[in-house]
Amino acid sequence: MNWKTFLLGVGAGFIAGYAAKELLDQNKTISPEKVLEHVKSEFKKQGPISGSWIQMKTEPYEKKLLQYNVYKGGIFRMANGKNEQIEFIADASTGTILDVYQTS
Repeated sequence: MNWKTFLLGVGAGFIAGYAAKELLDQNKTISPEKVLEHVKSEFKKQGPISGSWIQMKTEPYEKKLLQYNVYKGGIFRMANGKNEQIEFIADASTGTILDVYQTS
């Protein structure tokens, strides 16, 4: 076997493997539990939390003409003697909070 052919094959295999890894990494999502922990840590900066929830499946979401796969969830807390429920929408691939709104 020719060494040049062997090295060319190894190089091509390495490049193909790296390209496949990059494509697979683009489609990864963070677990909903990690996203919820991130959201809870951000809300704990403003005060104690009495409960939380998150949907386990992603769903499509559009904001300012950009498409995301997101998790939806909520936080329960006491503020000024009242129960508050705050719902959030977080990007499934980065965990970034995209939207927050108070429901009660």
